[in-house]
Amino acid sequence: MTVDKQQAYDNFQQEAARHLAMPGWSEPQRLALACRMLAREGHAQTLAGQVTAKADDDGVVWTPPLGLGLDEVTPPALIQVDADLKRLRGTGMANPAVRFHWWVYRARPRVRCIVHTHPPFVSALSMLGVPLKVAHMDAAMFYDDCAYLAQWPGVPVADDEGELIAGALGDKRSILLAHHGLLCTGQTIQEATYLALNLEWAARVQLRAMAAGTIQTVEPAHARDAREFLLRPEIVDASFHREARRVLAADPSIL
Repeated sequence: MTVDKQQAYDNFQQEAARHLAMPGWSEPQRLALACRMLAREGHAQTLAGQVTAKADDDGVVWTPPLGLGLDEVTPPALIQVDADLKRLRGTGMANPAVRFHWWVYRARPRVRCIVHTHPPFVSALSMLGVPLKVAHMDAAMFYDDCAYLAQWPGVPVADDEGELIAGALGDKRSILLAHHGLLCTGQTIQEATYLALNLEWAARVQLRAMAAGTIQTVEPAHARDAREFLLRPEIVDASFHREARRVLAADPSIL
């Protein structure tokens, strides 16, 4: 029997709907799980970085309060703040750098979650002034979908930095920030988290490849096809669920 790629994708779509359903976690639960996943993979060396998710469409987001590490986040610990960082729910204060997230949300209304972190391999790549190169199937989700900002505007706590970062991101899901870190967006918490975890992996293998020789990029048509497959919601959600099982196995009390 011969099955072409489109038939294989169609078969996958049918089977995925039956077998890859994710638990009905609330948005605060998903955000807390996302923070724990990021911490597990080295995104929480310090208090730098922020994770936000829209609570509604009227200018309110969920975020961990300043001073709480990503490895400590639980749903009750999250706070809600508005675009002026006024706390509307919960205890504590927002990281002042959450302000620049609003520039992205305003420019990209479909974005529901933003992950901004300073993980070690992305940070190392950012110090070299080298954009991400797609040269492996597992990094293809970033093909023509990862921007690069070569200018570091300083600590992003004011509107100038937010405008610059949002402008550089454009219509991409992710961006590598020189001398800084990463920013990934998603229409769901799962998508933004999945991208952030995989961008750090892609940076790690790129640095290793650079140390060994010259990187050979992949054929654009294959990269585009792989990107569309890897960013299917079923793949994104299944990947998130897998990482959630890992962090819950280590600490079942998270939820």
